[in-house]
Amino acid sequence: MADMTTVQRAQTHAELMREFSDSRTSCSLTKLQLRAALDAADTWVSANAAAFNTALPVAARTALSATDKAKLLMFVVAKRFKVGAV
Repeated sequence: MADMTTVQRAQTHAELMREFSDSRTSCSLTKLQLRAALDAADTWVSANAAAFNTALPVAARTALSATDKAKLLMFVVAKRFKVGAV
């Protein structure tokens, strides 16, 4: 899977800033630092997608779509870090 486009990253950055603001969550980064972190996270996801896929049992690896695998990863991460309404 390719990295997000520049436009997608900008939109995601704006959404993330709104999320911090709406939830009254402190973020001790500047807007530029937060954008750099978002860019790095997006690049990391692309670089490590194959490793995540390989970590899954064969049944899940072959039966789940890329979207289903992303949902699985998001659910686990959200639960582990108590993020959102998961």
